[in-house]
Amino acid sequence: MQNYFLNSNILAKEVDKGVTRKVLAHSENLMVCELHFEKGSVGTLHQHPHEQATYIVSGVFEFSIDGNKQILRAGDTTYKQPNVIHGAICLEEGTLIDIFTPERKDFLD
Repeated sequence: MQNYFLNSNILAKEVDKGVTRKVLAHSENLMVCELHFEKGSVGTLHQHPHEQATYIVSGVFEFSIDGNKQILRAGDTTYKQPNVIHGAICLEEGTLIDIFTPERKDFLD
């Protein structure tokens, strides 16, 4: 089992226009990802069977969770229950940390 994941060794993958993701620490039960958004980029509305928490490291984002919209800034956090429709629009360039349980195997290809 791997215990250390050095950010400098992890390549960012473009996942949407203006959005990159690094898969950081993970196991079968938990996954941590770092996402960088350019201003105006969109995390498209979607859903998945995983629980997800998001910590806003920097920037300003308009999140939509189950149709409810909220503007969040650095230091704010979201929780998304399994299968809830959610997404975000980046209003000011920023970085997010996503935490999933269990891990997103689809992110590991």
